[in-house]
Amino acid sequence: MARTTGRSTTHLTRRLVQLYVGLTLYGASSALLVRAELGLEPWGVLHQGLAELTGISIGVVSIIIGAVVLLLWIPLRQRPGLGTVSNVFVVGLAMDGTLAVVGDLDGLGFRVPVMVLGIVLNGVATGLYIAARFGPGPRDGLMTGLNRVTGRSIRLVRTAIEVAVVVTGFLLGGSLGAGTVLYALAIGPLAQFFLRIFALPEPARPGALVAPDEPSISAPPAGSGPVADPASGQAILPQ
Repeated sequence: MARTTGRSTTHLTRRLVQLYVGLTLYGASSALLVRAELGLEPWGVLHQGLAELTGISIGVVSIIIGAVVLLLWIPLRQRPGLGTVSNVFVVGLAMDGTLAVVGDLDGLGFRVPVMVLGIVLNGVATGLYIAARFGPGPRDGLMTGLNRVTGRSIRLVRTAIEVAVVVTGFLLGGSLGAGTVLYALAIGPLAQFFLRIFALPEPARPGALVAPDEPSISAPPAGSGPVADPASGQAILPQ
């Protein structure tokens, strides 16, 4: 029993580490896309547009938008998890922190590699965060909630939300560009790849016999991440 409890504690600790490392890297990757100035991910376009309009830092805008979206869960009867609430604050704080450290970049010779690094790092962060299985981000919960209430497909709901977000952000002054297109094409495959890498074995249950070299690995529960290979840009992301 003590051995099983110890394994469960270690498993939980690893999940928590993955959760917060993933959220921190997600915020850092978004900040790198801002510094690259070659286009942001869909919600980043909105955050940047609102930041330009209000004069508030983009990280704080991200926190405010995350909190507002989380309130929309109430009529949709969505239930947040630890990862959902943590997402609202950690990503925005990490984003502002990274922007404070990484200054403006001059020339495409610096900006293009930083853009690529930001997108790849975003995929790593997504795999870490989703594999921790602490609940979807507030924006993904909005997507799955609307899918359940309206009966429309996840693809249609996600596309409608992100088109509305991108258009609104662009009209407010957010940045669209090659980075936006590359992100949309690459993030699905990247997220799925890193999700498999960071997948965690289920903790051994009392009375269950599991060979030490053959851990039981299961996919994330419904609503917490992609469970099948998504089309490009369709992976559920920790936003």
